[in-house]
Amino acid sequence: MQILTPDAPAAQTFRDARAAVDRLNELYDQATAFLQAEFSRALRDGRPEGRVRAFYPEIRITTTTYSQVDSRLAFGHVPAPGTYAATITRPDLFRHYLEQQIGLLLANHDVPVTIGPSDTAMPLHFAVARAGEVTVPQEGAADFTLRDVFDVPDLDTTNDDIVNGTHVTAPGDPYPLAPFTAQRVDYSLARLAHYTATDPEHFQNHVLFTNYQFYVSEFEAFARRMLADPDSGYTSFVSTGNAEITDPLGDLPPSPKMPQMPTYHLKRPGSAGITLVNIGVGPSNAKTATDHIAVLRPHAWLMVGHCAGLRNTQSLGDFVLAHAYLREDKVLDDDLPVWVPIPALAEIQVALEDAVEAETELSGFDLKRIMRTGTVASLDNRNWELRETSGPVQRLSQSRAVALDMESATIAANGFRFRVPYGTLLCVSDKPLHGELKLPGMASDFYKTQVSRHLMIGIRAMETLRGMPLERIHSRKLRSFDETAFL
Repeated sequence: MQILTPDAPAAQTFRDARAAVDRLNELYDQATAFLQAEFSRALRDGRPEGRVRAFYPEIRITTTTYSQVDSRLAFGHVPAPGTYAATITRPDLFRHYLEQQIGLLLANHDVPVTIGPSDTAMPLHFAVARAGEVTVPQEGAADFTLRDVFDVPDLDTTNDDIVNGTHVTAPGDPYPLAPFTAQRVDYSLARLAHYTATDPEHFQNHVLFTNYQFYVSEFEAFARRMLADPDSGYTSFVSTGNAEITDPLGDLPPSPKMPQMPTYHLKRPGSAGITLVNIGVGPSNAKTATDHIAVLRPHAWLMVGHCAGLRNTQSLGDFVLAHAYLREDKVLDDDLPVWVPIPALAEIQVALEDAVEAETELSGFDLKRIMRTGTVASLDNRNWELRETSGPVQRLSQSRAVALDMESATIAANGFRFRVPYGTLLCVSDKPLHGELKLPGMASDFYKTQVSRHLMIGIRAMETLRGMPLERIHSRKLRSFDETAFL
């Protein structure tokens, strides 16, 4: 069968990261433009004579010696001599990241990188995703079977084997250079737009997760104050439906249909701002959100939500800084076994504690009046207390848990799995074991007094982390034995 492909340039070596990314852009744009044009022609003129195929671009590097690198660095170098490769999508979106990672490879190994077409076919659906005038019809709408002519998404090659540590490199194939393949990234970019109703381009490098809508109005109010301050460094605020304002008094039209996980972005140059995601209640949403945001390689994500306080000495509105997690959320057991410890990350913990001190004006021993550190338990059953409780309560007591929710352990565990620095600061909104349930009157008073302060603590922590070198934030705790060079 005849195969129609674009006339792509041959692979070329580069010792300049910017030039290497320029070539990635050239190859990617050529492939997507070719598929879009051929698909439009097929819809207009009928099935082409042959198969239409284009390929993702690829980065490849070959080393013959072990690199002597700074042992403090967690990324930026391959672990052993050999050939390593990664397929790349959306180099325009990932330009800064790619230039940084390629630059580290060039500096640490003193060998060029090779940029050229890969042998991984680009699915049509992803190629036309950004072409507003071209859409892929459902199966049967065209007068030919789509997959007979064009490549479609292949779940056999869209997986998390690399980050899960289960990938096995076949003899003669290159080792993985990056934690995600191009198809896996494209899959998540499409899912992000669907679940959050904002484009991936708007996501910032510092992500706050919450499980209550009340935090959204506070975040918007903070964003408008920052836009009113010319020295804040923030440039715009994006709401659902990609509505964007730069004027602090600007109107944000309501979204015609709220997405499953409404997301908001307070932007700074270089994606150095803050994104807030309302994941709602439950570990499934927490996993879904972090599964897809992870491909954007954020610098940190934090959970700032509500929890049940498990100790009688706690009061409504107290804070809990998670140092460990009891994982009974069950959604990650197949990807990250429960026997895997999820360590606290020192830089994140210090940033959060310092933010609590600054916002509450308490420090040292006095800080213990309103904040506890310890284990946070995450369960998959919101109404666990309505069942027989002796077993769960015994486990909670033996684990020394101080708080319970449904999302924090999932977010932390997925941060560990995806090598994204993570942390958790919760606010006690009820104490079911001690007769203080979340009732309407109590909730109203609680929300009025605590939501704003809690959100500001998360924002302060993120602003602290933004000022740290990337090498400090990305801990070696998150890296396995044979790790990808790319962050």
